[in-house]
Amino acid sequence: MTTSLPVPPVDDDDVRRFTAELGLPGIVDAHVHFLPEQVMRKVWAYFDEAETHYGTSWPVWYRTPEPDRVATLEKLGVRAFAPLVYPHKPGMGRWLTEWVTEFAEATPAAVPTATLYPEPDVVDYLGAALEAGARAVKVHVQVGAFDPREELLSPAWGLLAEAGVPAIVHCGHGPIPGAHTGLDVFGEVLAAHPRLTAVLAHAGMPDFVEALDLVRRYERVYLDTTMVGTAFSERTAPLPPDWPARLVDVADRVVLGTDFPNIPYPYVEQLRAIAGWAAADDRLGADFLRAVLYGTPARLLGL
Repeated sequence: MTTSLPVPPVDDDDVRRFTAELGLPGIVDAHVHFLPEQVMRKVWAYFDEAETHYGTSWPVWYRTPEPDRVATLEKLGVRAFAPLVYPHKPGMGRWLTEWVTEFAEATPAAVPTATLYPEPDVVDYLGAALEAGARAVKVHVQVGAFDPREELLSPAWGLLAEAGVPAIVHCGHGPIPGAHTGLDVFGEVLAAHPRLTAVLAHAGMPDFVEALDLVRRYERVYLDTTMVGTAFSERTAPLPPDWPARLVDVADRVVLGTDFPNIPYPYVEQLRAIAGWAAADDRLGADFLRAVLYGTPARLLGL
């Protein structure tokens, strides 16, 4: 199915027009954050100090109460989303996984998810979440400051590989390097668990070429688009000039992610960036947009 590209959306209010002209029922977003209120407040406080952490301001665009954030996604036409949670210290993994399980049960558009951390009970709570229907697992190597090759995690990676449930892994050096970030480090996890379904969050930012190499090497590795190609990210982590051409042979393994609500710009900017890639190479086009915005993330999340 090929059609001419619709005009990219002008603003958030124009997103539904854009997806309708693509023939889509809406959007599936594989990288959204909902957290317990006290944790989300701390995350927002961290971004308030972004000048110190990142050398640039980071105004959280959708800093609203939880029900309003859910309503915003609905207004944008997001039919389903993966609410991602992540711990930064031992003891949080089970609690956050149980919290997000309850959140998904109460929120029709939310896909059940889980998280993990290298700790003795990780397989217990991860296994329970998978049995309860978790369809994605968030792994934040940078914030968690843990080595994904940690022996405690080996059975957890094996469990996910066997279940075919995708791990959405922030393992790149962006926005700032962590103690154990790097595509080479996570590449060792993939080498040990080659059947693992993994989504490289932020397309491995800023090491986009290395991330594409992993996608080509492992048939179950995907990229998500979170913050990739937006004006905000291009200042510090610019894409290769031939990025659209590089996506052609992996076009079916790119999924929409946005980082809503913690982005420093409107939601529409991510969609406009992706639309720009589709327009830049005729081999991508409308079929690529339909796959990234709906088809591939829906399939990956088992919708």
